[in-house]
Amino acid sequence: MGYHFTTIGLGPVLLAQGRYVRRVTPRLPEPDGLRQGVEGSGPPLSLLILGDSSAAGVGVATQAEALSGQLVAALAAAFRVSWKLVATSGLTSAEVLARLEAEPQQPFDIVVTATGVNDVTGSTGRAQWLAVQQRLVALLKGRFRARHILLSSLPPLHHFPALPQPLRWYLGLRARRLNRDLRHWAPRNEGCTFVPIDFPLDLSLMASDGFHPGAGAYALWARQLAGIIRRLEPAAIMAARQWSADGLQTS
Repeated sequence: MGYHFTTIGLGPVLLAQGRYVRRVTPRLPEPDGLRQGVEGSGPPLSLLILGDSSAAGVGVATQAEALSGQLVAALAAAFRVSWKLVATSGLTSAEVLARLEAEPQQPFDIVVTATGVNDVTGSTGRAQWLAVQQRLVALLKGRFRARHILLSSLPPLHHFPALPQPLRWYLGLRARRLNRDLRHWAPRNEGCTFVPIDFPLDLSLMASDGFHPGAGAYALWARQLAGIIRRLEPAAIMAARQWSADGLQTS
């Protein structure tokens, strides 16, 4: 109840600050580079990266520096990774769902999602947001036969330097509420893993706009995801080790 009263009381300030931030914050482009491909050698692993601007790699110059490039590079040492990036800056979770619905049917072993920031900065309510997450997961499991879905948390907006106070506090609170809902919901759904994004509070990890990840943050995120994927795929890891051993014996 206190949250709603505070929101109403701060409404004019939050609205003015939101307009100011949109006006002065640089609009960084999505990076150049491939959005699908095959990398590495070893047992096959199919990967889909899905979401909004952070999934798309906004904040760096090339996809090689972004989440997709760094995650594929981290996995390619153990797998032959067939990967695809479906992401667009500015999308809400509902718009990500609509984008996925337009994609051709294709099976994926692993799906990484990164959605929610535009729901926080917009007017998406908690129940609506979680309902979209449920529909997204159902679509990934059904049409795309995803075996493991890694649901990335929203970033710590309450620490973003591009946001003035009290807007930073307000958006950070909204993000934490959505994260809490997703953290509680994910374990009750087979194949879903909630992935908290927990980076050091270091401005050098951020992009120049003070809002998106930089190459350093994407590297930490990719490393975290790669570790989870390796734990989720123990049979594939054993196959990779056997594949390497067989290759050494025959060479």
